[in-house]
Amino acid sequence: MKFNRNKRSDKQLISIYKSLVTPRLIEEKMLILLRQGKISKWFSGIGQEAISVGAALSLKNDEYILPMHRNLGVFTTRDVPMQRLFEQFQGKANGFTKGRDRSFHFGTNEHHIVGMISHLGPQLGIADGIALAAKLKKENKVTLVFSGDGGSSEGDFHEALNVAAVWDLPVIFVVENNGYGLSTPSSEQFKFNSFVDKGPGYGIDALSIDGNNILEVIDTIQKAAQKIRKKPKPILIEANTFRMRGHEEASGTKYVPKELMEHWGEKDPIENFGEFLFSEKVLDKDKVEEITSEIRKEINDAVENAFNQPALDGNIERETNDMFMPYEQKVITSNGKKSEKRFVDAISDSLKQSMEKFPDLVLMGQDIADYGGVFKITEGFINDFGKDRVRNTPLCESAIVGTALGLSIKGMKAMMEMQFADFVTCGFNQIVNNLAKIHYRWGQNADVVVRMPTGAGVGAGPFHSQSNEAWFFHTPGLKIVYPSNPTDAKGLLNAALEEPNPYLYFEHKALYRSLTEEVPDDYYTVEVGKANLVTEGEDISIVTYGMGVHWAKKYLEKTGVSADLIDLRTLLPWDKDAVRESVEKTGKVIILHEDCITGGIGAEISAWISENCFKSLDAPVMRVGGLDTPVPFAAALEKDFLPVGRFEEKMTELLEF
Repeated sequence: MKFNRNKRSDKQLISIYKSLVTPRLIEEKMLILLRQGKISKWFSGIGQEAISVGAALSLKNDEYILPMHRNLGVFTTRDVPMQRLFEQFQGKANGFTKGRDRSFHFGTNEHHIVGMISHLGPQLGIADGIALAAKLKKENKVTLVFSGDGGSSEGDFHEALNVAAVWDLPVIFVVENNGYGLSTPSSEQFKFNSFVDKGPGYGIDALSIDGNNILEVIDTIQKAAQKIRKKPKPILIEANTFRMRGHEEASGTKYVPKELMEHWGEKDPIENFGEFLFSEKVLDKDKVEEITSEIRKEINDAVENAFNQPALDGNIERETNDMFMPYEQKVITSNGKKSEKRFVDAISDSLKQSMEKFPDLVLMGQDIADYGGVFKITEGFINDFGKDRVRNTPLCESAIVGTALGLSIKGMKAMMEMQFADFVTCGFNQIVNNLAKIHYRWGQNADVVVRMPTGAGVGAGPFHSQSNEAWFFHTPGLKIVYPSNPTDAKGLLNAALEEPNPYLYFEHKALYRSLTEEVPDDYYTVEVGKANLVTEGEDISIVTYGMGVHWAKKYLEKTGVSADLIDLRTLLPWDKDAVRESVEKTGKVIILHEDCITGGIGAEISAWISENCFKSLDAPVMRVGGLDTPVPFAAALEKDFLPVGRFEEKMTELLEF
């Protein structure tokens, strides 16, 4: 292994050596603790330290790094307090996740680190968002994100590189190519010889380096960073290396040929760099012993202090309160002029006024810029706000949700439009595992609104008509709003964009241009979590939302039935008090929604009513929803899918009970 000291002083080389040795000595300690049963799991990066340490030494301390579970050297080189690291590893209260997650599944804005989740790949899209924020703010900063060679098979890898390339984002993508994804060799992961082959396909530069040569890593990344700070664009760096331990300790390394282990053993990054420093007369055995002893003492002290911290006590209130960034909505009312607005106009009005109110708000979505979106909601926006803030995206929902989260990490707001709610499946992981969990895990809020054009009744078939709000209703950490009229559409979207927590905003396509009413022209908000009592009555309670409100209104107008018609408006959190009060008055309740009946939101509301309002009930709680089928295309079939006819039948049955 050849090292080029590049005019570095002895002091600088010794400092690099200390940084390189520190994660190795911590790992050795962790393996001892693992064998002693004092920790439960460990993902070793032994043999790969030069990449993590080199990356951290190459960037400015205020530039973000997104590491993975073998990048301990990023944390130690960024001077994350060692005791707190061990408290994190041991699930103590002072750990970064307060005992809620293990090892490196956390971030720290103080140290400009954003950790991974177990689903390999989503961190790459987040890096795009952090880099986009830096570019929009003209900060001249880069973002560096890690992937493994195995993780590069994930769709997120392609999406993130593609977005970064198209938008010229200053991201350094580092692939740690250690030849295996757990036990699967590279030959069973991909067909190309080197990740350098990937670069031309994205139109970006790609380099391959010796990931075990600490000085080569530093020199390469520093040069790349200097280049793209001045002229933003992504770069892909393949760092060839090898992990000398199992994927995690229980896995072992029996699947690795003996000669391969021996070959890479000779390329140990610490031993080779140490020998170079010996040859340069920078180090001697006494100095190495002195350095090692100092670091080991620091480690042992940190471990002991961490173990001495009290074990966590369970606290349900604390756990539930930490799901969201603390926020108290102050409802903004409007007493000003009103004008006729269609549902679609109210949404557009909200976005426009929110863009004016929040200069850091960025809108992203397929075709939303020049074209104005498939429903023309953002038509003309680029004339008012420019293409930096109204951004067409490639067809990659996962990377764009990740980008939205990255913007939030940098203190910005983001709205992402799913072209159709059906397409959210392609960004599902980012929503339920990143947006929803990030504040609970390490206190980072997700200031993101995902707009979801939803619903049937327009002859759009199985992939453009789904009502999929129930998929997310089950996910703690999300807020869901679903307006039924233009006034609420504007006020709820404004409220969602105001709040620094993740929202899914469902908007029914069939209402876009079919529903018009007087809506305030000024900016205002509607209270989140508060249902609307559309009509008051004595005989029955109808609980619904979205298109269901209009089906129920037509039924009541036709029949003259006296009913409380409750429009939930907010699905998470839903208004339990309004439902309870109505059920206690009428004694009969029916829940109506367009979504499939099985596992729909009505099931949860029904169960809650049965459990909490049983003494007030004079009849069974009834539910009506869509058929348990996909949404069909043909008009007659779609009519059968929708619950309108079944709702009328159930109403008759319930009223006669």
